[in-house]
Amino acid sequence: MSEKKRYIGELISEFFAVAIIILFGDGVAAMYTLYDPSPYKTAYWGVCIVWGLGVTVAIYATGAISGTHANPAVTLALALFRGFSWKKVLLYMGAQILGGLAGAALVYSLYVPVINHYNEVHHLTRAIDGGAAGVFFTHPADFITVSHAFWDELVLTAMLVFGIFAITCQYNTQAPQANSSALIIGLLVATIGASCGYLDAWAINPARDFGPRLFCFLAGWGSAAIPAPSNYWWVPIVAPLSGGVVGGGLYHYVLRPFMPNYISKTIELAKEGVNPAEPVLVVTNEPAPAVHRAS
Repeated sequence: MSEKKRYIGELISEFFAVAIIILFGDGVAAMYTLYDPSPYKTAYWGVCIVWGLGVTVAIYATGAISGTHANPAVTLALALFRGFSWKKVLLYMGAQILGGLAGAALVYSLYVPVINHYNEVHHLTRAIDGGAAGVFFTHPADFITVSHAFWDELVLTAMLVFGIFAITCQYNTQAPQANSSALIIGLLVATIGASCGYLDAWAINPARDFGPRLFCFLAGWGSAAIPAPSNYWWVPIVAPLSGGVVGGGLYHYVLRPFMPNYISKTIELAKEGVNPAEPVLVVTNEPAPAVHRAS
């Protein structure tokens, strides 16, 4: 396979990964929001599990092709700390956002009659009241200001990327083996949602929020989507990107150097002057990475 064709496959993979996550995630959000009584109002953990399993399915479906970043914050952190090519960063992010838009469009096609009924019953409009917008994109809950929501998203995304780096670290002897890391990453996403999701709907992923938000802007929600009340639209983009850098940096510089395998391999390979490259992708079925000359 040519390098160009492989790269195109990676972008398609990232598109489908986010579309899968949004299909399940926004789908369960629709079940939570639009129905009364909702099957999830007293079982919020079920919402979190569906989001997490959506991530797991996406990883199993696409991990062998692109590694399933499925999140611009993850892509940025991998470029900074694990050697992912900077040339691919913006196109990966673009594919992820388009996947979010496509996933939201698919959920909309399934639920549009229910969305319209919900807004009619509750006397809501899309553009003015943002009726049913919570199905697709995030917003701060009661008592949460925009500035506080920025802090929430930064911390939660730092937790996400820190966890992903730990789960996929080749030096971590306690990390899950083989392909079970996909399930653990899904549970990590579910745990973040279960512990802090009510603060501002735990975007923790710019593509997860901006892709559906962009679709809603085009589908009649207008200013309720972008710029959104209190000009909130930029927070689920900038805060997760910042948080991913913080979480990835904390693991890479603070915890990883103390991993027993990292120390032993560094000592063992120092004599020959080579070190193994860090895994670039979150999940991969590729053979172990080749060594390269230390600078």
